[in-house]
Amino acid sequence: FFTERVFGRSCPEGLRYVSPCRYVLYVSGDFVKVYSVNTEEILRLLGGHADLVTGIQLNPQNHMQLYSCSLDGTIKLWDFMDGIPIKTFTVGTKLLALYTLASAEDSVFVVIPKKGERDTFQLVSVELTKGIGQDLEGKELSVVLDDVGASMKHIAFGREGTYVVSVKDVNLQVYFFKRKLLNRFSLSTVKTKGDNRFSCVVCHPKEDCIATGHADGKIRLWRNFHHKKEYTYSTLHWHHDIVMDLAFSVEGTRLLSGGVESVLVQWHNESSCQKDFLPRLGSPIEYISMSSDGVLCCTLHTDNRLSIINSNLRFSRSIQGLIKSRDVKTGLVVDPRTKALVLNGEPGHLQFYSLQSDQQLFSLDIVQRQYIHQAGLKQSDLVKVAFSARGTWLATVEESEEVTDPELQLKLWLYNEEIQSFELNTRINTPHDNHITDLCFRDMDELGEDSLILVTTGRDCVFKVWVMVEDTDPEGNWSCDFVGSYHNYQATNCCFSEDGSLLAISFEETVTVWDSLTWDLKCTFCHPPGNIRNICFGRLTCSKYLIGATDYGFLCCWNLLTCALEWSAHLNVVVLQPDPLSEHIAAVSWLSKESSLFVFKPSEPRPVYIQRNLCKEKIRLAAFVPRDEPENTEKYLWLRKSQLFFLTDTQELMTLSTKSLEERLTPSSKQLAVEESLPVTPFSLLLGKHRHQQAQEDTDLGKLVVHNKQEQASPAVKELLHTPAHVLPSASFLCTIFINSLLISKENKSAEEVADEVEMESEKAEDDSDEEDVTAMEQEDTSHMELLGEMTCKLSKSQEKELQKIRKMDYSWLSAL
Repeated sequence: FFTERVFGRSCPEGLRYVSPCRYVLYVSGDFVKVYSVNTEEILRLLGGHADLVTGIQLNPQNHMQLYSCSLDGTIKLWDFMDGIPIKTFTVGTKLLALYTLASAEDSVFVVIPKKGERDTFQLVSVELTKGIGQDLEGKELSVVLDDVGASMKHIAFGREGTYVVSVKDVNLQVYFFKRKLLNRFSLSTVKTKGDNRFSCVVCHPKEDCIATGHADGKIRLWRNFHHKKEYTYSTLHWHHDIVMDLAFSVEGTRLLSGGVESVLVQWHNESSCQKDFLPRLGSPIEYISMSSDGVLCCTLHTDNRLSIINSNLRFSRSIQGLIKSRDVKTGLVVDPRTKALVLNGEPGHLQFYSLQSDQQLFSLDIVQRQYIHQAGLKQSDLVKVAFSARGTWLATVEESEEVTDPELQLKLWLYNEEIQSFELNTRINTPHDNHITDLCFRDMDELGEDSLILVTTGRDCVFKVWVMVEDTDPEGNWSCDFVGSYHNYQATNCCFSEDGSLLAISFEETVTVWDSLTWDLKCTFCHPPGNIRNICFGRLTCSKYLIGATDYGFLCCWNLLTCALEWSAHLNVVVLQPDPLSEHIAAVSWLSKESSLFVFKPSEPRPVYIQRNLCKEKIRLAAFVPRDEPENTEKYLWLRKSQLFFLTDTQELMTLSTKSLEERLTPSSKQLAVEESLPVTPFSLLLGKHRHQQAQEDTDLGKLVVHNKQEQASPAVKELLHTPAHVLPSASFLCTIFINSLLISKENKSAEEVADEVEMESEKAEDDSDEEDVTAMEQEDTSHMELLGEMTCKLSKSQEKELQKIRKMDYSWLSAL
């Protein structure tokens, strides 16, 4: 199996524009994504690093190539438009940041950990070895600066690469390459109020000027830093908190700054009096990048969103990825309608994240209150979510952060087809007297709304059953139908059986099974010591089993027919997730700082799949997402219909794949080399490429299909499609070849036809050849009619004569177009 990081938070060290501002390149986990500004689509996914990508830079010698570095100790050179890795340079140590200079053609600069010292980093120059082959060594390292910051925002290169600047804590150091001079400056001795620690640094592109951001919200512009004692700096101040990033415009006439205020500030001519603002960008700004032509700038925000902004500070568009919430309390839930992952997003919001497009579909405001960014303030948050089987109903639970007396609200939302979103249907204040621990719908979609039942469990030692009633109450359509309890124990988990006839409720150490029609207690199960952490029913052929995991490290399977323990295993299960489309259940354990995956059927105590050390982080949540088409795999049958996704402690979304990265990320240039892999575009449809699939379907139905030669692409057309656009000749040169390739050529020509085309014989000879042609065509058409059993159109002699004249026309005038 191959573990794939589906979502990794967009890296502040990786955000680049490609001139003329057509593409945005940004880092996401192990990958680099190429985003089209015009079409708002992800064009390429560059994958090949074995660990997190920590920096990307365009090749100064060729802006259609990209350098990337990773924690796996490699530097890769990409042709990012074709998605092809050109070179891989192995450095052998963790790479934390990457820089390139136009003056340093055969080398790049990286930040690496200093050997033998903890939390100490160096800026080194790596000479890129020239040689034959794709995998090369990059072992020649030269130390440029010691004791630098690990973030890319802590280092900047000056005008024309003549010097490099590094900031850390309250110290600033400048190294001049030609003079080999190092000047150090410190703000600790300066008598200024506030926090003077450096947060970021950037250099003026045309002048010897350094701009630094600080933790107290100030911006300092340093000049005359060639001398240790005669340096000067001026101060700009608007931000009330830390300045998170700075960026100069291409000409250096404007300075952009961003911070926690979610406001982009534009300073003119280094003056505090001349500044413009773009407010309400949604979340704090972490990183700012300017396009090489200065037309656009891009900001990266803490909620994993990229905002594209025009040079006049007008918002253009945004790319919203999976929002990193403070705490994913809702778990990973799958929307049955869109197959999107649903989980906590912005404070008080529910985000619907599409795994296919790798973008957020929409965000639903559940709490409907303004969130106040203030430390220590107790506010309401979304804690529980559940969907009905068809996705028509959505149940949410929100509660305040108070521990002793929380404010609870249960809301029922109905999907509106007209507005394509959920509308609030019922609001229930204080559904329980204490925190709600779980909720679930009865999954009986074939019975309609009459079978809709919602169950909630709480720390108030009861579970409640909510059903739909007639619309007599103006406040809603749902009400409580039954309240159950068991020995005054706290109710912790709930789930329905596949047919909806049984309801399982866990009360601390005991699992109770209830009849969902009469609400009679049928049986109880217990496996001390330890409270029940997770429960779920088996499905399909294993529907007679009930699975439970305890916090004392036991996984138990009970038989509902015999009311006895079927088997148990000593396993510290932190996640228990059944596949809704098969009998398989995934259990994730955490032991000795290692997450392991076990996939099993309740009827068989031996797992069907085991993978130790699944990832480095602790897995908190998991979900099976149904596939659009079943996976063609015989070895891993449990992944045929669904795909397993899991979320780690660091909120990285990961999945398991049966194919390697090379197999899944085939470069488009290699795909174009295979005729069957041509993309379905209007151009390919015009050339008849779509006929292959249609012919396959007709053959499956037992039909006999007759193909024309016109449907087969000519060599000229294939060459036109397979050759990169930037190496093709002019369109005027290709026009005649292309038009001629589309004309229908006759396979069997008589001697008169050949002589007619070459020697341009008289009208009489042409008529004779036409008659012979028409006779041959009539015989061919007759055979086709007998074969297909249907009538076809025949051309008259005059129409054939006109076609012959058209073929002899001179089309050279088209080249003038």
